[in-house]
Amino acid sequence: MTETTGAERRLELISTVLLALATVATAWAAYQSRQWTGVQSQGYSKATANRIAENRFAALANRQVQIDVATFIQWVDAREQHHAALADFYRTRFRSEFEPAFAAWFATMPFGNPRAPKTPFAMPQYRLKTSEQANRLEVEAASFSNRAKDANQRADNYMLAVVLFASSLFFAGISIKLGSLRTRIAILALGCLLFLGTAIWVATFPTQLTI
Repeated sequence: MTETTGAERRLELISTVLLALATVATAWAAYQSRQWTGVQSQGYSKATANRIAENRFAALANRQVQIDVATFIQWVDAREQHHAALADFYRTRFRSEFEPAFAAWFATMPFGNPRAPKTPFAMPQYRLKTSEQANRLEVEAASFSNRAKDANQRADNYMLAVVLFASSLFFAGISIKLGSLRTRIAILALGCLLFLGTAIWVATFPTQLTI
Protein backbone atom coordinates (compact mmCIF):
# COMPACT_ATOMS: atom_id res chain seq x y z
CA MET A 1 0.00 0.00 0.00
CA THR A 2 2.86 2.33 0.89
CA GLU A 3 4.62 1.50 -2.37
CA THR A 4 1.49 2.29 -4.36
CA THR A 5 0.99 5.54 -2.52
CA GLY A 6 4.61 6.53 -3.20
CA ALA A 7 4.19 5.74 -6.90
CA GLU A 8 0.99 7.77 -7.02
CA ARG A 9 2.75 10.72 -5.44
CA ARG A 10 5.54 10.51 -7.97
CA LEU A 11 2.98 10.37 -10.76
CA GLU A 12 1.19 13.39 -9.34
CA LEU A 13 4.48 15.28 -9.18
CA ILE A 14 5.32 14.39 -12.77
CA SER A 15 1.78 15.36 -13.83
CA THR A 16 2.11 18.71 -12.06
CA VAL A 17 5.46 19.43 -13.69
CA LEU A 18 4.13 18.42 -17.10
CA LEU A 19 1.05 20.59 -16.60
CA ALA A 20 3.22 23.59 -15.78
CA LEU A 21 5.65 23.06 -18.64
CA ALA A 22 2.93 22.33 -21.18
CA THR A 23 1.00 25.44 -20.12
CA VAL A 24 4.04 27.67 -20.59
CA ALA A 25 4.97 25.97 -23.88
CA THR A 26 1.44 26.34 -25.21
CA ALA A 27 1.41 30.05 -24.40
CA TRP A 28 4.85 30.52 -25.98
CA ALA A 29 3.88 28.70 -29.18
CA ALA A 30 0.65 30.70 -29.44
CA TYR A 31 2.60 33.95 -28.97
CA GLN A 32 5.09 32.96 -31.67
CA SER A 33 2.27 32.02 -34.02
CA ARG A 34 0.75 35.49 -33.62
CA GLN A 35 4.15 37.13 -34.14
CA TRP A 36 4.81 35.27 -37.37
CA THR A 37 1.29 36.02 -38.54
CA GLY A 38 2.15 39.70 -38.09
CA VAL A 39 5.37 39.24 -40.08
CA GLN A 40 3.34 37.58 -42.81
CA SER A 41 0.89 40.49 -42.94
CA GLN A 42 3.71 43.02 -43.14
CA GLY A 43 5.43 41.05 -45.88
CA TYR A 44 2.34 40.89 -48.05
CA SER A 45 1.63 44.60 -47.41
CA LYS A 46 5.13 45.59 -48.50
CA ALA A 47 4.93 43.31 -51.53
CA THR A 48 1.63 44.91 -52.55
CA ALA A 49 3.01 48.44 -52.09
CA ASN A 50 6.08 47.59 -54.16
CA ARG A 51 4.00 46.12 -56.96
CA ILE A 52 1.82 49.24 -57.06
CA ALA A 53 4.94 51.39 -57.32
CA GLU A 54 6.38 49.00 -59.89
CA ASN A 55 3.28 49.40 -62.07
CA ARG A 56 3.63 53.19 -61.93
CA PHE A 57 7.29 53.06 -62.97
CA ALA A 58 6.56 50.48 -65.69
CA ALA A 59 3.78 52.68 -67.09
CA LEU A 60 6.12 55.69 -67.07
CA ALA A 61 8.83 53.63 -68.80
CA ASN A 62 6.36 52.63 -71.51
CA ARG A 63 5.45 56.27 -72.11
CA GLN A 64 9.12 57.22 -72.31
CA VAL A 65 9.76 54.47 -74.86
CA GLN A 66 6.81 55.71 -76.91
CA ILE A 67 8.24 59.24 -76.86
CA ASP A 68 11.68 57.98 -77.91
CA VAL A 69 10.25 55.86 -80.71
CA ALA A 70 8.03 58.70 -81.97
CA THR A 71 10.80 61.32 -82.04
CA PHE A 72 13.24 58.88 -83.62
CA ILE A 73 10.79 57.97 -86.39
CA GLN A 74 10.13 61.64 -87.05
CA TRP A 75 13.88 62.29 -87.20
CA VAL A 76 14.41 59.44 -89.68
CA ASP A 77 11.51 60.64 -91.81
CA ALA A 78 12.80 64.22 -91.85
CA ARG A 79 16.31 63.04 -92.71
CA GLU A 80 15.08 60.86 -95.55
CA GLN A 81 13.02 63.78 -96.87
CA HIS A 82 16.21 65.90 -96.72
CA HIS A 83 14.61 68.38 -94.30
CA ALA A 84 17.77 69.16 -92.35
CA ALA A 85 16.18 71.85 -90.19
CA LEU A 86 13.28 69.59 -89.25
CA ALA A 87 15.67 66.72 -88.58
CA ASP A 88 17.70 68.96 -86.28
CA PHE A 89 14.47 70.04 -84.61
CA TYR A 90 13.66 66.46 -83.66
CA ARG A 91 17.30 65.67 -82.90
CA THR A 92 17.49 68.36 -80.25
CA ARG A 93 14.35 66.98 -78.63
CA PHE A 94 15.65 63.50 -77.98
CA ARG A 95 15.41 62.61 -74.34
CA SER A 96 18.69 62.55 -72.41
CA GLU A 97 18.40 58.82 -71.77
CA PHE A 98 17.96 58.19 -75.50
CA GLU A 99 21.00 60.28 -76.49
CA PRO A 100 23.76 57.74 -75.61
CA ALA A 101 22.00 54.93 -77.48
CA PHE A 102 21.38 57.14 -80.51
CA ALA A 103 25.00 58.36 -80.57
CA ALA A 104 26.32 54.79 -80.32
CA TRP A 105 23.93 53.64 -83.04
CA PHE A 106 24.76 56.56 -85.34
CA ALA A 107 28.48 55.82 -84.92
CA THR A 108 27.92 52.43 -86.56
CA MET A 109 26.92 54.29 -89.77
CA PRO A 110 23.56 52.52 -90.00
CA PHE A 111 22.54 54.12 -93.30
CA GLY A 112 25.48 52.57 -95.13
CA ASN A 113 26.44 49.61 -92.95
CA PRO A 114 24.20 46.54 -93.38
CA ARG A 115 25.64 45.02 -90.21
CA ALA A 116 24.65 47.95 -88.05
CA PRO A 117 21.81 47.48 -85.55
CA LYS A 118 18.42 48.30 -87.01
CA THR A 119 17.53 50.95 -84.41
CA PRO A 120 19.10 52.64 -81.38
CA PHE A 121 16.71 50.64 -79.22
CA ALA A 122 18.78 47.52 -79.92
CA MET A 123 21.87 49.17 -78.45
CA PRO A 124 23.02 48.23 -74.93
CA GLN A 125 23.29 51.94 -74.16
CA TYR A 126 19.52 52.27 -74.29
CA ARG A 127 18.60 52.02 -70.62
CA LEU A 128 15.70 53.63 -68.79
CA LYS A 129 16.01 54.45 -65.12
CA THR A 130 12.27 53.99 -64.70
CA SER A 131 12.46 50.51 -66.19
CA GLU A 132 15.37 49.61 -63.93
CA GLN A 133 13.44 50.96 -60.97
CA ALA A 134 10.41 48.88 -61.94
CA ASN A 135 12.59 45.76 -62.16
CA ARG A 136 14.14 46.49 -58.78
CA LEU A 137 10.72 46.93 -57.20
CA GLU A 138 9.53 43.66 -58.73
CA VAL A 139 12.52 41.83 -57.24
CA GLU A 140 11.85 43.40 -53.85
CA ALA A 141 8.15 42.56 -54.08
CA ALA A 142 9.00 38.94 -54.83
CA SER A 143 11.38 38.90 -51.87
CA PHE A 144 8.74 40.33 -49.52
CA SER A 145 6.20 37.84 -50.83
CA ASN A 146 8.56 34.92 -50.23
CA ARG A 147 9.26 36.15 -46.71
CA ALA A 148 5.53 36.37 -46.08
CA LYS A 149 5.07 32.79 -47.30
CA ASP A 150 7.86 31.61 -45.01
CA ALA A 151 6.31 33.51 -42.10
CA ASN A 152 2.94 31.94 -42.85
CA GLN A 153 4.49 28.46 -42.74
CA ARG A 154 6.20 29.25 -39.44
CA ALA A 155 2.96 30.57 -37.98
CA ASP A 156 1.23 27.35 -39.04
CA ASN A 157 4.00 25.26 -37.50
CA TYR A 158 3.73 27.11 -34.21
CA MET A 159 -0.05 26.71 -34.26
CA LEU A 160 0.38 22.97 -34.73
CA ALA A 161 2.77 23.03 -31.79
CA VAL A 162 0.03 24.74 -29.75
CA VAL A 163 -2.28 21.82 -30.51
CA LEU A 164 0.38 19.25 -29.60
CA PHE A 165 1.34 21.01 -26.36
CA ALA A 166 -2.34 21.32 -25.48
CA SER A 167 -2.72 17.60 -26.10
CA SER A 168 0.11 16.81 -23.69
CA LEU A 169 -1.56 19.19 -21.24
CA PHE A 170 -4.76 17.19 -21.61
CA PHE A 171 -2.99 13.89 -21.00
CA ALA A 172 -1.28 15.30 -17.91
CA GLY A 173 -4.59 16.55 -16.54
CA ILE A 174 -6.59 13.41 -17.24
CA SER A 175 -3.94 11.11 -15.80
CA ILE A 176 -4.69 12.51 -12.33
CA LYS A 177 -8.36 11.52 -12.64
CA LEU A 178 -7.81 7.90 -13.58
CA GLY A 179 -8.11 5.18 -10.96
CA SER A 180 -5.87 2.52 -12.45
CA LEU A 181 -2.20 3.09 -11.69
CA ARG A 182 -1.12 1.28 -14.83
CA THR A 183 -3.43 3.37 -16.98
CA ARG A 184 -2.25 6.55 -15.32
CA ILE A 185 1.37 5.64 -16.06
CA ALA A 186 0.57 4.91 -19.71
CA ILE A 187 -1.37 8.14 -20.22
CA LEU A 188 1.22 10.22 -18.43
CA ALA A 189 4.04 8.60 -20.40
CA LEU A 190 2.19 9.40 -23.60
CA GLY A 191 1.80 13.01 -22.51
CA CYS A 192 5.50 13.27 -21.62
CA LEU A 193 6.60 11.78 -24.94
CA LEU A 194 4.29 14.11 -26.85
CA PHE A 195 5.58 17.11 -24.92
CA LEU A 196 9.25 16.20 -25.34
CA GLY A 197 8.87 15.44 -29.05
CA THR A 198 7.05 18.69 -29.67
CA ALA A 199 9.54 20.67 -27.58
CA ILE A 200 12.46 19.24 -29.56
CA TRP A 201 10.66 20.07 -32.82
CA VAL A 202 9.86 23.63 -31.69
CA ALA A 203 13.49 24.14 -30.66
CA THR A 204 14.40 24.01 -34.36
CA PHE A 205 12.03 26.89 -35.20
CA PRO A 206 13.18 30.49 -35.59
CA THR A 207 11.73 32.89 -33.06
CA GLN A 208 10.22 36.33 -33.61
CA LEU A 209 10.17 38.71 -30.65
CA THR A 210 9.40 41.97 -32.43
CA ILE A 211 7.60 42.69 -35.71
